[in-house]
Amino acid sequence: MGPEVTAAAAEGEGRAGTGSVEEVLELLAAGNYVGERSLATVLFLALKLGRPLFLEGEAGTGKTEIAKVLAETLGRRLIRLQCYEGLDLSSAVYEWNYPRQMVEIRLAEVTGDRDRETIASDIFSRAFLIERPLLQALEPAVEGPPVLLIDELDRTDEPFEAFLLELLSDFQVTIPELGTIAAPQPPIVIITSNRTREIHDALKRRCLYHWVGYPSAERELAILKVKAPGTAAALSRQIVGFVQRLRQLDLYKLPGIAETIDWADALTQLDKVALDPAAVDDTLGVLLKYQDDIAKVQGSQAARLLEDVKRELAAQPQD
Repeated sequence: MGPEVTAAAAEGEGRAGTGSVEEVLELLAAGNYVGERSLATVLFLALKLGRPLFLEGEAGTGKTEIAKVLAETLGRRLIRLQCYEGLDLSSAVYEWNYPRQMVEIRLAEVTGDRDRETIASDIFSRAFLIERPLLQALEPAVEGPPVLLIDELDRTDEPFEAFLLELLSDFQVTIPELGTIAAPQPPIVIITSNRTREIHDALKRRCLYHWVGYPSAERELAILKVKAPGTAAALSRQIVGFVQRLRQLDLYKLPGIAETIDWADALTQLDKVALDPAAVDDTLGVLLKYQDDIAKVQGSQAARLLEDVKRELAAQPQD
């Protein structure tokens, strides 16, 4: 990468509002993301150092949303690779369009206007290449490098991690028939993991790391104000207090921020302005996704939690 490209990229980042940690916080806020300073700091460093950012934490804590907000506020294309067990290079990087290649071969045989070497050169060109997310992320773009989201890496197999090591080190892919394709400017890479298994240390060393945990009550209330603005203020406080207590229980799957927002929306649709035991029992399926967890909370346990929440809120000074 030449110095003029680097300077242009730096100038573009400055215009986008990533020149300081405070500006990154403002950038997140512009995308309706209520971020903490620690997150803004690691994002600032990842952008300035050109390093991938590895976000780990429980499901539903807003990791994927960070990549979406970055793409939106920076005006970049978002390229998402959703990981799953058995993900391979043909689904993640590239594959050849075999049906088109066969048609081309048949046409060449009929017309007889090309020799074998010419046909081989023609069918293994970019025109017959199907680009998957990782290869797309290496392509130049007028607006600047895209945001590459490698989502839920922990769902893939370890051999796929080994491939990513080369990609994240050199930001290039080698296609035997075409050669090496390198990114003129590295993409902004966000990798997420829900920690269903450990990611290899070799991959983590190539990234900056940040743990995205459950929010404090204060931050979760701020998130509700942004993401569920139609929810009554008193109801929002009760929702946050109840969810915060749920996360202290021994449940199979604790509710994330996404579930808190969904619950607020659901209760608003039911025209609720305050929580009551019946409303909690009727809507627990919005918060909890396993029957054993619902059975553990529903009824007397939910009523006790709600009573504790209301007692604590009543003791707090009102705005």
